[in-house]
Amino acid sequence: MTAEVRKVVTGAPWEDQFGYSRAVRLPNGLVLVSGCTSVVGGQIAGGGPYEQAMNSFNVAFGALKQLDMGPEHVVRTRMYITHARDVDEVGRAHKELFDSVRPAASMIIVSGFVDPSLVVEVEVEAFRGDAA
Repeated sequence: MTAEVRKVVTGAPWEDQFGYSRAVRLPNGLVLVSGCTSVVGGQIAGGGPYEQAMNSFNVAFGALKQLDMGPEHVVRTRMYITHARDVDEVGRAHKELFDSVRPAASMIIVSGFVDPSLVVEVEVEAFRGDAA
């Protein structure tokens, strides 16, 4: 059987509007998860940067779960934030979730997101070599 690219959709409001998948698993076992924000149940969940980071990573974990993967498979994270003052809170969320995993990580300050109430967006990449 030939391995195929598998795409995951979650019904998030912008997936259909902008034409993308939440996650894509490649035949080599690499999974790319699109930018995830603090959207819970189709609605933007408020809260500060820590809460938004936790919600955002949980959205990513939900996509990974559909591919029978979890946080332990994450090899890279990218955290986009709108204010330098949020570095410590977003970093605290990352440490709580990934301290034992220790993926490669970046935190980047950006000018904003599609909704101004969002202050954090995350991307994750995961890998499982037995995926094919």
